[in-house]
Amino acid sequence: MSDDVLPRDPADALAAVVALRRLADQIEDAAVEQAMRAGWGWPRVAEALGVTRQAVHKKHFRRLVAAGVTLRRR
Repeated sequence: MSDDVLPRDPADALAAVVALRRLADQIEDAAVEQAMRAGWGWPRVAEALGVTRQAVHKKHFRRLVAAGVTLRRR
């Protein structure tokens, strides 16, 4: 990776990493909720994210239930 894409100050570069991770998590949450509301099942969401069904279920199940999303069993 080229150094010209990083801020000169390591603290700024690391802060950017934290901000990007938070943004990625927010986008993932919204996309998973959108997919589940559209009728996708856990296996399809997991495949799209490149993770296991168990991993996506563990990460998103409670939040989706709290948001009132109707979840498919499979």
